[in-house]
Amino acid sequence: MAPTTTKQWTLHGTNGFDSLKFDEKASIPQLGDKDVLVKIHAASLNYRDLIIPKGKYPFAVTDGVVPGSDGAGTVEAVGAHVTRFKPGDNVVTLFNQGHLAGSPTPATIVTGLGGALDGTLREYAKFDEQGLVTAPSNLNMMEASSLSCAAVTAWNALYGLEGKSLKPGHTVLTQGTGGVSIFALQFAKAAGARVIATTSSAKKAELLKKYGADHVINYKETPNWGEEAKKLSAGQAGVEFVIEVGGPTTMTQSLKAIKLDGVIGIIGFIGGFSKDQPTFLDCLNNLCTVRGIFVGSRLQFEDMNRAIEGNDIHPIMDEKVFDLADLKEAYQYMWDQKHFGKLCVKVA
Repeated sequence: MAPTTTKQWTLHGTNGFDSLKFDEKASIPQLGDKDVLVKIHAASLNYRDLIIPKGKYPFAVTDGVVPGSDGAGTVEAVGAHVTRFKPGDNVVTLFNQGHLAGSPTPATIVTGLGGALDGTLREYAKFDEQGLVTAPSNLNMMEASSLSCAAVTAWNALYGLEGKSLKPGHTVLTQGTGGVSIFALQFAKAAGARVIATTSSAKKAELLKKYGADHVINYKETPNWGEEAKKLSAGQAGVEFVIEVGGPTTMTQSLKAIKLDGVIGIIGFIGGFSKDQPTFLDCLNNLCTVRGIFVGSRLQFEDMNRAIEGNDIHPIMDEKVFDLADLKEAYQYMWDQKHFGKLCVKVA
């Protein structure tokens, strides 16, 4: 018999992490004909999750929403007309539930879990069958829970632009040690590319080298890290890809590092805002492509999962794991940038 209640968090207002409220006996809606009930075993956090309760997220958010976009679990029950999954299947959530293939549209970008739609930080969750993918067979639940946002975003940054996808021998510049940057490092190395990584920590620099970075630049010691990255690239011509997560505060250096006709994927703005930032003409002067990336489609997710299985790639997880009831502490831990790789929440 399917459960009727679930422990879950909901978000009310934008008063910081105190906007999160815990309910130990929330009701589970009845399944529609195309719905799947998932028992969530693990969820992982993203920078997006932290800025939503602070009122800094630029996309749709519903008051009272269950937070969290990333989750992995087991199918508990299915609606009468579900054909893609059966009870017992291991699944992972799709970030934008409506983005199945192709380019994002105004309709699909407002279907984000944990923002517009109820997300994963709960024991049991109902999803349309189209909004799930089969979990990679080589990953455990905690590893699989890290894929929905950061991994798909990194994959899209490297492979999402037709005619300009990552190739062996290319050089990728990553920033920091958050989820997107670490996944980009792993995917690039699996493809036979070189990686130049930036960080401000000697300890994290050693970990980046451990996981395959060919060069690591400490951006506090080397403020002109973009120029340094260009010197380290093949023929000092610049890097083919920049995984741009810093935003306005790092874009100038990214433009200094990029190769002519290279691609800068703008993913976030964890460095904050700045009035002093490059203009459109700087992109023209560097003859590069600058594209904004909003995660990716289910088709890209499925392509990525095949690569994860084929190369036996395992997500790099922070050593600390939080229980569902301790979610606020997990948010603060990540906000304080104490994590390396993906931060996981054990749900059930």
